[in-house]
Amino acid sequence: MKLTLHIWRQKDKNEKGRLETYVRDNVCEDMSFLEMLDELNEDLLKEGKEPVAFDHDCREGICGACSLAINGIPHGPIAATTTCQLHMRKFKDGEEIYIEPFRARAFPIIRDLMTDRSALDRIIQAGGYVSVNTGSAQDANSIPISKENADIAMDAAACIGCGACVASCPNGAAMLFTAAKIVQFVKLPQGQPERKKRALAMVSAMEENGFGACRNYYECEAVCPKQIPARFISKMNAEYLKAKIKDCL
Repeated sequence: MKLTLHIWRQKDKNEKGRLETYVRDNVCEDMSFLEMLDELNEDLLKEGKEPVAFDHDCREGICGACSLAINGIPHGPIAATTTCQLHMRKFKDGEEIYIEPFRARAFPIIRDLMTDRSALDRIIQAGGYVSVNTGSAQDANSIPISKENADIAMDAAACIGCGACVASCPNGAAMLFTAAKIVQFVKLPQGQPERKKRALAMVSAMEENGFGACRNYYECEAVCPKQIPARFISKMNAEYLKAKIKDCL
């Protein structure tokens, strides 16, 4: 395959960025997208040029580090797929591909395709934990949980915190991410001690870190590689409202 890559290059957040063009011949269709970038970087290093900086870690669709906007879509054109699990056979021979970092006010650019997404970590730090007894772990069947509640918790816990929801939202909202991290504890007995505190603290942290508000565009749900449903946002809003009312009593 022959591909023309238009890649965003930027030294740091204070420098002005630009798109640079790289023509790649003989791209193997069985490569992953990141392997294709690896090969590009190897050639750039051989030529004595600066390689393209991009985030990656597990390359198994688990960690959420491989956050790139490909042709304007976070993680690329294939639904429910992270960038590292996207393969070059999904593109056509001769195609032009635009590769950019996630764009959001809360995600300042570090270098090239790398962004600082630590604002999501600060939301987790505000309330993404549970109280546990020290000592021996309880038996797995000692706390009965209904299948319905377990399914909801597992669906929410599938969020890998990649930030695609933020990058796709016209308002740069992190409400799908925050909702997933709140809802995963709502239906579990382990999440009850901090339930009110969690909702108040995590929503406040979301607002303090520069994320926008949800306006029901549903772009977040469309690009989420783990298909977290947008209905969790309404559950989060309900949790926050109940906690706020109790806090005022």
